[in-house]
Amino acid sequence: RRLVMNFRGAVTTHRVVAKMSNTSCTLRTRKFMTNRLLSRRQFILDVLHPGRANVPKAELREKLAKMYDVSDNACVSLFGFRTQFGGGKSTGFGLIYDNIDAMKKFEPKHRVIRAGLKEKVTKSRKQIKEKKNRVKKLRGSAKNKVM
Repeated sequence: RRLVMNFRGAVTTHRVVAKMSNTSCTLRTRKFMTNRLLSRRQFILDVLHPGRANVPKAELREKLAKMYDVSDNACVSLFGFRTQFGGGKSTGFGLIYDNIDAMKKFEPKHRVIRAGLKEKVTKSRKQIKEKKNRVKKLRGSAKNKVM
């Protein structure tokens, strides 16, 4: 019990209840679609996590790999998660690629880097701007040959 002063100045007691954080979470997929052209399965992922602030993507990746019989966890890409107001539920987007090569080919560069399949190339701002200005002067396939 804890002593608390209410808005009128009177002291009252409140019972403090410690909530145990529930470590389990439930995954549900919606709008599941097999995309053969991009060699992947794509879906909206609903995560129910009552008593928890959020669920790490690494944990979600492991559970999805087990659910959909994926050989390598790196083939699962999760992004765009938003926690519903009030907590307890998050919704995001998920992609399961058939293999690592397809993921490297079709996935945006920043997500491939986050997955740890590629090293981030560090360039200075000046180098990036100089390259951009050199490319502006060229047309067609010559743009791809610059640096």
